[in-house]
Amino acid sequence: MAGLYIHIPFCEKKCIYCSFYSIETIEGKGRFLSAVVREIDMRADALEAAGEAPRLYDTIFFGGGTPSLLSPEEIGSIMAALRRRFTIGDDAEITMECNPGALTAEWLEGYRSLGVNRLSFGVQSFHDDELRFLSRIHTADEARRSIALARSVFENVSLDLIFALPNQTRERWRSNLLEGIRLGTGHISAYSLIFEEGTRLNAMRLAGEVTPAPEDLDADMYEETMSTLAGHGFEQYEVSNYARPGRECRHNIGYWERRSYMAFGPSAHGFLRGAGSQVRWGNISNLSAYLGAVEEGTLPVASSEVLSPQLMIEEIIFLGLRSSGVMLDEFQKIAGIDLADIAAKEIAAYANDGYVLRNGGRLTVTRKGYAFADRIALELISAVERGLPTLMEPRLILPSLTVVASAA
Repeated sequence: MAGLYIHIPFCEKKCIYCSFYSIETIEGKGRFLSAVVREIDMRADALEAAGEAPRLYDTIFFGGGTPSLLSPEEIGSIMAALRRRFTIGDDAEITMECNPGALTAEWLEGYRSLGVNRLSFGVQSFHDDELRFLSRIHTADEARRSIALARSVFENVSLDLIFALPNQTRERWRSNLLEGIRLGTGHISAYSLIFEEGTRLNAMRLAGEVTPAPEDLDADMYEETMSTLAGHGFEQYEVSNYARPGRECRHNIGYWERRSYMAFGPSAHGFLRGAGSQVRWGNISNLSAYLGAVEEGTLPVASSEVLSPQLMIEEIIFLGLRSSGVMLDEFQKIAGIDLADIAAKEIAAYANDGYVLRNGGRLTVTRKGYAFADRIALELISAVERGLPTLMEPRLILPSLTVVASAA
């Protein structure tokens, strides 16, 4: 199985914390729609010529930016191109990111008629002062109304929330979680506020205008997230993602399990697991340059790389520990040895402390271990470096982590 990702770069307003490529305009929307359809054709032609195309695609994800700025007719033009060039499963999960406050029942019905069956709302908070700080353009009441309206049309609705805001208390964060639960959504993504380089939020931090939450409070809020959501029937299936049974995001699971996904639009990143190699690429992160390349008949790729065994191993460990576990058979296929043998001391220590366990063919972190997943991964990779010095370079190169973040 494989996935398809489409990056819609348009936004009404760019949030202070956002590091994804987006522009505060919808000018050029017509050219963009024509270009992304053409890119879909060019990518499909290239895959067919190389004989590398995955046979079936079972997820589609419209991310951004703000995909819900496009009408059902405009989303439909992209869907038609995808269906014309790729074989999409009858039960495919088709997700669209939405901003609260801007949707109508007519548009929701239109998206559903196209096959969209999952909506993801960037709510971030149910407190108006926190929304204003984050420069969100909706109010808490608009978020509540939008989610209620969406749930009248769609069964599968997700929302994003952000914790560890400056001056936010654990009690206030809990109220955001409880509000999300009360609204009946089946999936909640909960992220700690990150001061990404290049964002306005980070510039505010550097200027002394904003102070990040203390690390211990951030950790307390993460624990609050896990305990509150678990107490209301949500299962944690990744460091920041929680779902009621059956509502996990299949598209994102594909990223974490390193399945192939084709990506279209400016700044979109793709991954192809071919028969003889694994390749990642990233598109141009500028709409004008993207349009120029596509209109000249060139795939708009800014960078690409064939993954070395080192990078494959790092991704298998890092992404696995952050989600459903390190796939031990895949690790052994690349490394030629069982991870449990080469990192026996480290795994035993973490297992004895209750942070990891072997679950079938996977090494997984426990709920207690999620907060330390990255540190555990670093120690395991260090053990592999020591045990396989000819395979592993003595350094960490992790481009895939930014790829995953920008695509989801």
